[in-house]
Amino acid sequence: MDELDRQLIELLKVNARLPVVKIAQALGCARSTVQLRLKALEDSGTISGYTVSVSKPQSSRSIQAMVLISIESKNEPDVVRALRKRHEITKLYSISGRYDLCGMLETETTHELDAVIDRVRAIRGVVDTFSTILLSTKLDRPG
Repeated sequence: MDELDRQLIELLKVNARLPVVKIAQALGCARSTVQLRLKALEDSGTISGYTVSVSKPQSSRSIQAMVLISIESKNEPDVVRALRKRHEITKLYSISGRYDLCGMLETETTHELDAVIDRVRAIRGVVDTFSTILLSTKLDRPG
């Protein structure tokens, strides 16, 4: 992957629906070059797909939280498997430090959030949790 490929990907991150002609103009190359580069990036798996970002309606008030989870190492596969079944957990990261996992949760109410955290604590192999509610988004860059 060279600089032209990186620039092409950056343009697509901003707007994946840009016409090939506009991309070629922005990059200063031929339309056929962009088409060949896109195909090569897709074939190599560098571009794995295109997606749509949907903004949340103002009336949709959701509670988002970050939950740090300490687990017994031997139970990690079972804990991760149990956490994946929870639809309220939107992302799950393996992290370093005192805690082993970081789960991003989204619920409609704090009551529901509390119940989900209680269910996480009840999973066999979970030793401790620490949670914090996200108040606002200060920066949200596309992937």
